[in-house]
This record gives sequence, structure tokens and C-alpha cells, in this order.
Amino acid sequence: MNNKGPVSKFIQKHFLHFNAATLVDAAKGYEDQLNKGAKMLVSLAGAMSTAELGKIFAEIIRKEKVHIISCTGANLEEDIMNLVAHSHYKRIPEYRDLTPKDEWALLEKGLNRVTDTCIPEEEAFRRLQQHIYKIWKDAEDKGERYFPHEFMYQLLLSGVLEQYYEIDSKDSWMYAAAEQNLPMVVPGWEDSTMGNIFASYVMKGELKASTMKSGIEYMTFLANWYTNNSKEGIGFFQIGGGIAGDFPICVVPMLYQDMEQTETPFWSYFCQISDSTTSYGSYSGAVPNEKITWGKLDINTPKFIIESDATIVAPLLFAYILDM
Repeated sequence: MNNKGPVSKFIQKHFLHFNAATLVDAAKGYEDQLNKGAKMLVSLAGAMSTAELGKIFAEIIRKEKVHIISCTGANLEEDIMNLVAHSHYKRIPEYRDLTPKDEWALLEKGLNRVTDTCIPEEEAFRRLQQHIYKIWKDAEDKGERYFPHEFMYQLLLSGVLEQYYEIDSKDSWMYAAAEQNLPMVVPGWEDSTMGNIFASYVMKGELKASTMKSGIEYMTFLANWYTNNSKEGIGFFQIGGGIAGDFPICVVPMLYQDMEQTETPFWSYFCQISDSTTSYGSYSGAVPNEKITWGKLDINTPKFIIESDATIVAPLLFAYILDM
């Protein structure tokens, strides 16, 4: 505890019971994984990028405390949108009181609402569109194909967006990931804004669908990555639920059962931050033990579920891991 900073010491002193205690146990379990040489996958669901998780998650990446990321297409792009259009975002604390007419007024102003935060259409989406289209088109003209995140890495590292930066790039987790060329999977990328835009270019005959590598190719990439990196174990840290978590966790039973690679180890750690109520038929609300029956987790895999708001819990847990 002596090497811990004031935030970590506060957590250890006061987070003693219920979800608070689980947060501490999960953080210590995460540290134990890293200390024994295991790697860690972090999955990002929801709107964690718009919640500005990058302020601390970028440091987790720089300190090599995450080794592969699974995220939704929304989280992939929204971190970059915040980087280039931060001053144009609008916060609406009274969002619970909005009427349909109020919501329509936001649409007419080009403000797309995510809970209490509106993303500006023109300064965020369209600002990225003009530059990412050129990168897509250049790759196609050269006969090259890349994953969605690889195109985003190219966009960031090219420097074309620097003229728009409105926050320090050190607070962008995507910029940190691009600098390290961090492995990533982005399942269901097509349902994101940039995915929709790419599809529109395909429908207009301006781009070929094949220029973008597919979800099946993401799964095969992940399977190879897992096989090559699981000697000391790979932990699974899930923020939210949905496809960002379900897609990558399935790679273990796929390798073990479908590829018949019976030496494949289970995930060596599992933690989920979720506010989804445990319920019938819900994946996001399923307790970790259910994953044992699907061949994802072992009986003895350390398992944690923190039933709370990820925008509160994730920064605190990451702060603990960073000794803050």
C-alpha cells in the first residue's frame, strides 16, 4: 500500500463492502494478473469515449497495462471526435426533462445526444469524414485492405487532424493506442457513424466493401493473437456488455471446441462493470458463472462483477492500477 497514491489509499480505506469492496478485489486481481506476466484485454461498450475515459485510459495504454482492446465502432470514433471537436460539445444536465419537441430541436441544431452530452454533427462527424474518406480511397487505389481501427490509426498518425485538436492528445486513448499500434478488435463496426458512412460510399459505388476487413477477419486475427499470447494467461476486463464483450470472449470456446485446440487455456481473469440487472436471457446481465458452461471461464478463474456505473467505477479502478 505504501507505493500507492492518495486516490488508491482512499479506495483501500473506504471501499470495504458491497460493490465498493468488489471494486478493490477486482483491482487487486487485475494487478495480480499483470504481476504474474499475464496479458489483459479491455472491452469498451456504451459511450465510454464520449464520457472522456481517455483521460485515464490513455495512461493505462502508455503504461502497458492493457495489451489488446475490444470496442464498439462508436467508442473507436467518439474518442477522436472529442479530440477534434471538444469545444462544440453541449452538455444538457436536465436531459431527463426533455420532450420529443426538445429532442427534435437538438437534431435541427446538429446535436446528437448521448444521455447528457450532445455530439456536434458538423464539427465531429463531418470533420472526420472528409479525411477518413481519402485514406479509405487511397488504400483501395493501391489494392490494400485494412481493419477499421487500422484506418483510424493511419488517420491519427498522419497528422492531418492536428489542426483541429481541442484537447491535449495525451487525453485521447485512441492516440495512445495508435502510437503503440495496439492490437484491437472492433466487432459490428458497421453500425457506427463511420461504418454507416463507409456503407453509403459502397452503395454509391465510390468504394468497395472489400477494402474494409470484416468481422470474420477480426475473429481469426483475435484467435491467432490469443493462441500466441496466452502462455502466462490473458485476463478479460469488460466495461459494459453487448458485442464489445461477447465477441472477444467467444474466442476461447471457438479455439477449444471448433478448432479442437484442446490445450487452449481459459481466460485467466474476468471482471465486468455493469449496471444491467441480472435477468432471464440477458447476456449483459448474466452472472460470470454462466460463462463456465460455455467454456469461456474455468472453475477457478477469478471472477468479479461490479454492479455500478462504469463512468464512476472504471476511472477509480484504473487509478488504483496506476498507483494514483
